[in-house]
Amino acid sequence: MAPVFDAVIYCHERNIVHRDIKPENLLLSGKNLDDSIIKISDFGLARYINASSDELATTTCGTPGYVAPEILHKKPYDHRCDYWSLAVVLFIMLSGTPPFYHEDNFELFEIIKKGEYDFDAPAWKLISKEAKDLINRLLTTDPDKRITAEEIRVHPWISGEYKAQKKNLNTLEAMKGWNTRRKLMPDQQ
Repeated sequence: MAPVFDAVIYCHERNIVHRDIKPENLLLSGKNLDDSIIKISDFGLARYINASSDELATTTCGTPGYVAPEILHKKPYDHRCDYWSLAVVLFIMLSGTPPFYHEDNFELFEIIKKGEYDFDAPAWKLISKEAKDLINRLLTTDPDKRITAEEIRVHPWISGEYKAQKKNLNTLEAMKGWNTRRKLMPDQQ
């Protein structure tokens, strides 16, 4: 997951906010994760923000389950909205379930605005406290309190400081299961 964060931070360092980070927009250059480059695609909603002028975005956009609460609150926002979306992707990759879900988009948005999620699914029993800490620090509804790029880079779960016990998390199976369930869900676009 660190290469995904690196790719997004790379964009942010160039004043580009993606605004639609989701699994479908993350691509691998090969079949093996260890030998692949992770690429971000679909910059259709991306926007250039001049960080030196404190310029902020105001357009309400993004994919419903991944959109940050500040966007839903119709508040001006910056690159930190992408960190929220990355946390949603990470949550799905680790558990095979989204942190926020409701069939009705209005209800889904209310849940997201409140930041209501939990680690109750059985898959979370195998997930480290460091991974959960990173998710908690990214899924902070107040963007001013959300973890920064520098903090992401040095977070033990990303930096490699935390040495996880070798566990079979079945991430690929979890993602396949999520993709199957997602295709069966009513269209939320």
